[in-house]
Amino acid sequence: MMPGSTMNGTETIESRALTGAWLAVFLAVLIWSGIDPKDRLTWFLEVFPALIALVVLAITRKRFPLTPLVYGLILIHAIILMVGGHYTYAEVPLGDWLKDIAGLARNNYDKLGHFAQGFVPAMVAREILIRKRIINGAAWRDFFIVSFCLGFSAFYELIEWWVALLSDEAAEAFLGTQGYVWDTQSDMAWALTGAIAALALLGRYHDRQLNMLTQGPN
Repeated sequence: MMPGSTMNGTETIESRALTGAWLAVFLAVLIWSGIDPKDRLTWFLEVFPALIALVVLAITRKRFPLTPLVYGLILIHAIILMVGGHYTYAEVPLGDWLKDIAGLARNNYDKLGHFAQGFVPAMVAREILIRKRIINGAAWRDFFIVSFCLGFSAFYELIEWWVALLSDEAAEAFLGTQGYVWDTQSDMAWALTGAIAALALLGRYHDRQLNMLTQGPN
């Protein structure tokens, strides 16, 4: 099931409508993103994780439906990726606007992407760990989630490095360093911040949605 589903397999009219809306937004942004992107190879590399997420959600939608909160966060993260893929992260207009308004030295849209890279996976991991009862104790669970997100961010930096080595043409656009010598470390720091922020800000709300998902509609 997609947004609004329950663990017992029931799917209401409301949940079907939410599923349709989720897919409509995802596909609309994907199509827009793929129309005359700045660089086709860079677009594919940036959008590919969103496509993987779509496939995984479609496969697991019946046997392991997620909470509406997590589905919504995944959609937002996918949109961030698709917008970045269309323009390349260094040239997203929103980042240029903020750069001019705040007098920044670079387009920082990529930092939004790395913040989301910690924020959204943290909530996905939290949902899986709680529902599968993998780790007992909130403190140890949160420690594992933050460590996982930081490790995931570091692994993504390695992927960017490998892509840069294999493709000189897309390397600069995909890396998006913009001459910032500490870009890799900064990316991981933003992901770490995002993971901590997600757990601190959304933990209680997520717990309520988990209870509703488990209990089903009243």
